[in-house]
Amino acid sequence: MEFLRNKVVCITGASSGIGAACAVEFARQGCALFLSARRKERIDALAEDLRSQHSIRVQTARLDVTDPDDVQKTFGALPPEWQEIQILVNNAGLSRGLNTVQEGSLQDWEEMIDTNIKGLLYVTRQVLPGMVRRNSGHVINIGSIAGHQMYPGGNVYCASKSAANMLSLGMRMDVLGTNVRVSSVEPGLVETEFGEVRFRGDTKRAAAVYAGMRPLHGEDVADIVVFCATRPAHVDVSEVIVMPTDQASVYHVHRKQS
Repeated sequence: MEFLRNKVVCITGASSGIGAACAVEFARQGCALFLSARRKERIDALAEDLRSQHSIRVQTARLDVTDPDDVQKTFGALPPEWQEIQILVNNAGLSRGLNTVQEGSLQDWEEMIDTNIKGLLYVTRQVLPGMVRRNSGHVINIGSIAGHQMYPGGNVYCASKSAANMLSLGMRMDVLGTNVRVSSVEPGLVETEFGEVRFRGDTKRAAAVYAGMRPLHGEDVADIVVFCATRPAHVDVSEVIVMPTDQASVYHVHRKQS
């Protein structure tokens, strides 16, 4: 799509799942990609594939979005041709456990809050001022249906995603009067490494989340992200909630009996 060709797109958490799928979709549109994640070897391998398949420019960086010094250093060290980020996809996020508050792990809480709220803020703080200064740009935050509905054991994760939704609303207010757009894409069940991260490598427990139903895949969400980014300049897709056909809410999932 010519509208996106050569635009600089920054994607956090691009080593797998929705982030990696977004990288592939934007590469197909001819964008220049700045991919970041903690697992540098993964984004380097992805970058090499995208360069060879689509003849695009790709920059990578190991980045821990929870570390404000690392965020500032990483974005400050970008070469001049990468400084003008036109689309920011705040994808980095995670969940930990399903404990009640009274049995919750402080470490789990801190990881979720630091990544899902602070990380989003730290990265946006580095990128958004340039967009406002240039009077052009688009921030796309990857939220979750969990930001709208609570489920048992989801206490802190749901709270963090609700905060992310409110931050998206706040950003829209803050850039009102400019041509900068802010979108929030909020999926239901998506089959990625998310479950394995939540259960710290317990693949059996992670797989059970999707048992008997057909979940979304990263590519489904990435398609919507690119849709948001390709609307006419006067159109801001402020919020999209997308779920599998087998899901009606966080409480209602149709599972076929084996």
